[in-house]
Order: sequence, then C-alpha cells, then structure tokens
Amino acid sequence: MNRPRLFIASCIALVATAMTFAIRGDIMGDVQRLLTLDDVQVGWILGAAFWGFGLSILVGGPLCDVLGMGTIIRLAAVGHIAGALLTVFATSFQLFFASTVIVGVANGLVEAAINPLVATIYPEDKTRRLVTLHAWFPGGIVIGGVLAFLFTQLGLNWQAKTLTLLVPSLVYAAMAMGQQFPETERKAAGVPSGDMIREIARPLFLVIWVAMWLTAATELGPGSWIPTIFNRVMGSSAQAGILVVVWINGVMYLLRQFGATAAHAVSPVSLIALTAVPAAAGLYFFSLANSSFAAFAAAALFAAGIAFWWPTMLGITSERFPRGGALALAIIGATGSFSTAIAGPIMGWISERFGTDRVLAYWAFLPCLLIVIFGGIHLYDRGRGGYRVERL
Repeated sequence: MNRPRLFIASCIALVATAMTFAIRGDIMGDVQRLLTLDDVQVGWILGAAFWGFGLSILVGGPLCDVLGMGTIIRLAAVGHIAGALLTVFATSFQLFFASTVIVGVANGLVEAAINPLVATIYPEDKTRRLVTLHAWFPGGIVIGGVLAFLFTQLGLNWQAKTLTLLVPSLVYAAMAMGQQFPETERKAAGVPSGDMIREIARPLFLVIWVAMWLTAATELGPGSWIPTIFNRVMGSSAQAGILVVVWINGVMYLLRQFGATAAHAVSPVSLIALTAVPAAAGLYFFSLANSSFAAFAAAALFAAGIAFWWPTMLGITSERFPRGGALALAIIGATGSFSTAIAGPIMGWISERFGTDRVLAYWAFLPCLLIVIFGGIHLYDRGRGGYRVERL
C-alpha cells in the first residue's frame, strides 16, 4: 500500500470535486439567461449537485466496506468525466439538471471514499490529516475560480470552462489504477455491524448530526450565491464576483494547509464554537458592504471563521464515534450536502422576498446557534475530564 500516493490521489479527487462547484457557480449567470430561470429555479439547480452529493455519500459510505474504497473512487472518476461531458452538450433545463446530479453523485462518491481512506491510513493523526486533505476543497475552488475568471476575460464560453474538469478527473483516475487500497478501519478491527448502528444512535452523535446541518449551510450555502450577490450589488461589469469566492477559498486553503495543528491547540469542539463568532460577523458585514474593499474584508473574516468546519466535523465523528466507521462519516457528509441543497432555494427565496443585499444578513443567525451548541458540548466535555479521542 502506497500511503503517499493514495493521499495525493485523494487530494486531487477533492480538487475535481471543488472545481465543479466553482465553475458551476460561475456559469450559472449564463445558464440562467439561456434558460430564462428565476432565482428560485437557479437555487434548485445549484442544490441538485448537493442532493446527488448527499445521496451518493450516504450509499457510498457503507459500500466502502463491501466494494472497497478503491472501487468507489474509480466509479467517482467515471461520474466526473461523464457528468462534465453531458454538461457541455446540455441544451435544455432537463439535461443541465441531469448533468448536475451526475456530477453531484461523483462528488459524493469521492467524499464517501476519501474520508474513511485517510482515517484508515493515518489512524494516529486523523483530524490533522483530514484538515490537510480538505485544504484541497478550497484549493480546488481557487483553481476553478481563477480559470473561470480568466476564461471569461478571454471570451471563452461556459462549455470551455466545464471541460477543465476533465483534467483532475483523469489524473486521479490514473493514480487510483492498480493501487492496493486498505480495508476500512472498522472492518479491519472486526467491529460488527450491530455496534456500528448502535454508535450512530448515541445522543452525542445526534447532536453532532444536527450541528452539521448548520455548519454546512453556513459554510457552503453562501458560496454559490456570493458571485451573484457581488455582481448585482456592486454592478460589476467584469463579473468579478467569482473572485470573491476565490479570495474566500484562498484564505481557507492557507488556514487548512498550514494551520491544521489548530485542531490540537484547542479541542475540535472548542474550535468550532470560537470560530463561529467571526463567521457570523463576516456574513453580516458582507451584507452591509458598499465597496469592493469592504466586501473582500468581510469575506476574509467569514473565511477565517468557517475554514476548519467541514474537516473538523469529520474529525470529531471519526475520533468520538470510531465504531460508526464509514457509515458515521457518510451520514455526517451526506447531512452537510442535504443542508446545502436546501440552503440554495431558501437563499433564493430570501433574495426575491427581501432583496439580494439582505440574504447574508439573515444567514448570520446560523453560526450564532453554533456558538450555543458547541459551547454546550465543550461544557459537557469539561465536566467529564475534557475532549477524549475514542480508539478501537
């Protein structure tokens, strides 16, 4: 088993996943005009990727124990390639929606496989490795966003932007071929399926599950709307809203890549409670921004707040509920996807009902709830001697 190669392949697979979100967010303005869609319909299209994402995580997670993580990753590569090609040739709402679902399924299979894979090959350092791995989600959004912006300036159409997705997809497919993948941690430890089911029924797991609805909606919900919000409010003729997304994800990439040890400086639970404060402030101030400088400053504050959330939630799941295995990780990942899918049309409704500039002000309420939830878990842990990593 070649651990470095498997880890790098996982990172590139996550780049492919992230690029789909960046490029789809950038091209939605063109697609909306082409198909004459309102904001709610755009929200449903953006959400379609997350529905496919969530369902395939939920199904793919347990299948890692049955088919193996290598098979799941190879299937994901097929989905990414097929979905990108279908998007390029889509000429109707139905085809575009279908291509979005296929790409979403591929994204979910990536997430279903790489999280238990990294937790398995680095059992002694799960949270830090997961944070470093997930640095490549914002990293991929930066790559996709910059390419999309450059293609716009060169006058290239949205089909050309979509074709760039084939590059990382083909690379990680090639890296996965012929490689030996390990069994999942739970299967290798011989934990029976009954114990896995009981693990996800624990009260604390249910609290983490509820919290994932809020962390994902806060982190990923605004991402698809920020380019549209910026372009409309600032009247950007250069369609520079995608650069705000690049900026946010650039900050997140740097923090995840070089600040992964923050998960050990304080407990993962405390980390989310503390960073929910700048996340809420960043969303609120972005809604008030009346200049590009103010928008980018608020976006940086928001990015610093949410940077560690998704991988830290996976780290908490893997460390506190190891008997839940790939199923527990799949449930948390799928929940994040479903939450983001629902967030899309809700934010579209807020945009039409109260105005585009007020969308993020209302959304700032979600991280305020997270302060309460994770503050409560921190107090609960402190009463029991502090945050503890459970081992198989």
